[in-house]
Amino acid sequence: MTANPIPEPLAILPHIVKWLLLAGLVAALAGTASAFFLFALDWATATRLSHRWLIWLLPLAGFLVGLAYWRLGREVEAGNNLLIDEIHDPRKVIPLRMAPLVLIGTVASHLCGGSAGREGTAVQMGGALADQLNHLLPLRPEDRRILLMAGISAGFASVFGTPLAGAIFGLEVLAIGRLRYDAILPCMAAAIVADRVGLAWGVHHTHYVIPFVPDLSGWGLIASAIAGVIFGLTGKLFADSVHAISAQFRRRVGFAPARPLIGGVIVALAAAAIPADAYLGLGIPTIVSAFQQPLPAYDFAGKLAFTAMTLGAGFKGGEVTPLFYIGATLGNALAPLLHLPFPLLAGMGFVAVFAGAANTPLASTVMAVELFGPEIGVYAALACVVSYLCSGHTGIYRAQRVGHAKRRGVPEKVRLSELPALRRDAGRAGDKRE
Repeated sequence: MTANPIPEPLAILPHIVKWLLLAGLVAALAGTASAFFLFALDWATATRLSHRWLIWLLPLAGFLVGLAYWRLGREVEAGNNLLIDEIHDPRKVIPLRMAPLVLIGTVASHLCGGSAGREGTAVQMGGALADQLNHLLPLRPEDRRILLMAGISAGFASVFGTPLAGAIFGLEVLAIGRLRYDAILPCMAAAIVADRVGLAWGVHHTHYVIPFVPDLSGWGLIASAIAGVIFGLTGKLFADSVHAISAQFRRRVGFAPARPLIGGVIVALAAAAIPADAYLGLGIPTIVSAFQQPLPAYDFAGKLAFTAMTLGAGFKGGEVTPLFYIGATLGNALAPLLHLPFPLLAGMGFVAVFAGAANTPLASTVMAVELFGPEIGVYAALACVVSYLCSGHTGIYRAQRVGHAKRRGVPEKVRLSELPALRRDAGRAGDKRE
């Protein structure tokens, strides 16, 4: 080893300065894009609520967005999964058109009543904008990976107002059971600055209130673990449902733009057949109500079904806010059974269903503390970890790798999308041996 005449604390300074500057630039781009997106989303939601007939235009909106992706965006259609794949195996710079396409597609979905979220849009915009710096700066492949992770963190943090959770999300979402500490400074800086940039543009985030968190007790911990199991299974059901519906559409409908057209017809007819206003769009008012009063026990199932059909058919948007809705309303329904306050269980479900579906228990726990206060920390952490373990090796992001398997016998360093085929091959090999 060659001796370095410069003391280590000084030798690291150029690295720190470099990544603070790059992360700040990424944060400015992602925070500004997220602010514009959130304002557009507020307009779309208000317009839909004042013109409820717009639900009948959902099939047309789906077809037009699908046609735009078919003609202009085939390279970026994979969305978040493309970002994850590029971080693991860098190949080429993500086209800038990912940002406007997903922005327009998501706003169109919400304008016409599709049940979708917003995280996917913000993350894709943040990642795509961050990757454009490769055209301006001579970055190594490893630096490009880190820059993409910073873009993911910045997008997540700025759209939810949770900078610490956003930073950890960018480190945790890539692989089950692994964190990328080489990107901890860029992700942290990008998430914090992007959140501040959004606030500077005038973004206002929803506040959720848990008025009372009981002291820790034996039953409270047991109830949290039981709820975690249910939250994890629900997260798995959500992810599997979206993937199964998507697979059926791909198998049965060859022309890609026709998939959201057909899905839009199904969603519009279902919304007309039942009182479904609460299940359309983001559903923020219902999430807030889950912290304030008991809700119908079936609300989580209604949102799950509408969101799975919307996203499975190919509409653009995110999965996370619908997961917050599903978790909060499910926790609200579980409260009488588990003898815990319903605002507490709504908060636990809010983050724990997301933890199971996205395989991000640490980011979800930190998000609970940022949104609801430190008093919920132990309850939320236990629910998120149990949910993560019980959701199995599935998730909303099919490009996630298995970094450290949740149980023995599951191959590592493979994409989640590859696991079913590997299991089938292993089963056939076992049958032949018998």
